[in-house]
Amino acid sequence: MIQVADSQLFQRIIFLREQIDYHNHRYYVLDDPEIPDQDYDSMYRELEDLELKHPEYASTSSPTNLVGAKSSRGFNTVTHSTPMKSLGNAFSEQEIQDFDRRIREGVHSEKPIDYIAEPKFDGLAVSLRYEKGWLVQAATRGDGNQGENITQNIRSVLKEKTLIQGNFVPQKLEVRGEVIMLRQDFDNLNEAQKRSNQKLFANPRNAAAGSLRQLDPTITASRPLKIFCYAIGALSENPKFTTHADALGYIQTLGLPVSDQIETVQGVQGCLEYYGKMLSKRDDYPFEMDGVVFKVANLDWQEQLGFTAKAPRWAIAYKFPAQEATTQVEAINIQVGRTGVVTPVARLTPVFVGGVTVSNATLHNRNEIWRLDIRVGDFVIVRRAGDVIPEIVSVIQSKRPDETIEYTFPQLCPVCNSKIVYEGEEIIARCSGGLYCHAQKIRSIIHFASRKAMDIDGMGEKLVEQLVSEGLIDTVADLYRLDVETLTKLERKAEKSATNLIEAIDKSRTTTFSRFIYSLGIPQVGETTAELLAETFENFDSLMNANEEQLVGIPDIGPIVSKAIIVFFDQKHNQEVIQDLLELGISWHKVDHIDTVTNEFNDSSEPTSPFRDKIVVLTGTLSITRDQAKSRLKQAGAKVTGSVSKRTDYVIAGEQAGSKAEKARSLEVPLLNEVEFFQMLGDRNYPASNRLIIQNCD
Repeated sequence: MIQVADSQLFQRIIFLREQIDYHNHRYYVLDDPEIPDQDYDSMYRELEDLELKHPEYASTSSPTNLVGAKSSRGFNTVTHSTPMKSLGNAFSEQEIQDFDRRIREGVHSEKPIDYIAEPKFDGLAVSLRYEKGWLVQAATRGDGNQGENITQNIRSVLKEKTLIQGNFVPQKLEVRGEVIMLRQDFDNLNEAQKRSNQKLFANPRNAAAGSLRQLDPTITASRPLKIFCYAIGALSENPKFTTHADALGYIQTLGLPVSDQIETVQGVQGCLEYYGKMLSKRDDYPFEMDGVVFKVANLDWQEQLGFTAKAPRWAIAYKFPAQEATTQVEAINIQVGRTGVVTPVARLTPVFVGGVTVSNATLHNRNEIWRLDIRVGDFVIVRRAGDVIPEIVSVIQSKRPDETIEYTFPQLCPVCNSKIVYEGEEIIARCSGGLYCHAQKIRSIIHFASRKAMDIDGMGEKLVEQLVSEGLIDTVADLYRLDVETLTKLERKAEKSATNLIEAIDKSRTTTFSRFIYSLGIPQVGETTAELLAETFENFDSLMNANEEQLVGIPDIGPIVSKAIIVFFDQKHNQEVIQDLLELGISWHKVDHIDTVTNEFNDSSEPTSPFRDKIVVLTGTLSITRDQAKSRLKQAGAKVTGSVSKRTDYVIAGEQAGSKAEKARSLEVPLLNEVEFFQMLGDRNYPASNRLIIQNCD
């Protein structure tokens, strides 16, 4: 009669077998694993340990005695000429030392063993069968004895290598390999999937396996798959290889790809050094690795050591530390960055992954939350690779608690309560309270004081951070409340430098309308747009009260820019800071003159200038800088914009003019070269030698 404790033990073994079978099916058949490798390995090792300690519960149908999983119904089943075994795993140096000890005992050698060391690709294992040089069959590993016939699909991966050629092409050859997808190709594929509103792949392994096991071979052909061969499964005529390295070299002579990261190492020390090297460079390689593999180099010894029911005794995989782990979402918080970008962050139950304890993970944006359907309380897979910020890969839907509810993205900034607006196809969320929001204060003050804005000489980033941390300034308006006495109390701020800074602040009170607009840091409003706004509106009140119709009527200002301007001025907090600035003495001339360059050119501002009231676009490289050219045109009464449209009057094209010149031709907008440009300005003696050539991009 089974005791209670034994009954509980047996139930645990049954539970583990069922869980492992379920996850094997998701991994090998559906190409859609639900849990990270770390969790799977933990369950598998627990089951192995229990079966080892309690052989009375052993079973030939246990997943510890099986390879992979049964094939899906979509493909025909084929039988491997020799079984495709899986590998035993090691997770510590001690286990590698134990492996080496077993090898030396098995071959009766006291000398260090030579091993072939190779990367353990995270892809899909396949078998390639050639007859008289032609590929006649390709199959997945399946359950080790039988796999899926994917011959049509693998042809698009091999391309011209469906025919092998060389000095010795056998009657029959079976080669084992791994089909993978490079990281960059994986990223590009997911971008394409996202654009077409299709399901995203969780990782390159899933993408490779899913792409290779498509019932429609044209889909496989469209995917960027690669293969690396790592062993010979069967060979009709034996050229008598001595080592595994010889066999790999032979595979290469046939034109089949073999990894260039494979090395022959000696003894335990050589294995550990190779492991350390590959682990340190793990994130630098273009492909995913989840460990390294060590194989006894001597082929006679491989045959002597033989196999267990599941794996070769002469090889082992030394797994890397997990980069993915399972944890639970405790909360979803909103962070506001220095530029106002609003980012959701998942607060997690702390979990050790990628060598560190992770308790936070970025959710990128609200679209990512919608895509993952992530909720507070969900169990999730979190990934951390190298120095990359941890991110949530997927939600484990089968473990979702019943009480979870859909997450609603906030409409107001959690820091200053200003409205959250969206940019870039409604993906990027940004707080609109740029002049008031405490999360943005340092960035907004630095921008406000910068050379092209209010031009406060000496107001650098470190000083701004110091003033904010000391509580001396809270908004840009507080700059004009500073005095010498206050500044000299700061560390390393002498009276002379404090006096100079106060003078620079006072000097900046008189500015230009366009500079002031630019200094406010309105999203989407750069220098050129600020100049257009200053030229269009007579005063600040008219700009603040402008509607969308008025704004989109200005060249180069479309619906996105106009929305950003309207929302910015609609925020009460921003209005208060602007009013504060004006009351503190910020002013400008009624007519907004732009900064002029050193006047080494003739004045071309006569009313008869052919550029007066014309819309002009600059492109290419001129003998003067882009800013100088803009200045000359503005002095001549022109409006300089950044894009070509039907409303454009002239496009001035320097050397290496690009798409703007082409668009001007297509719209039949007059194109002027540099000589014609200066002639129309009335300056026939433009710099013809000693030119300062500045590359200007479209």
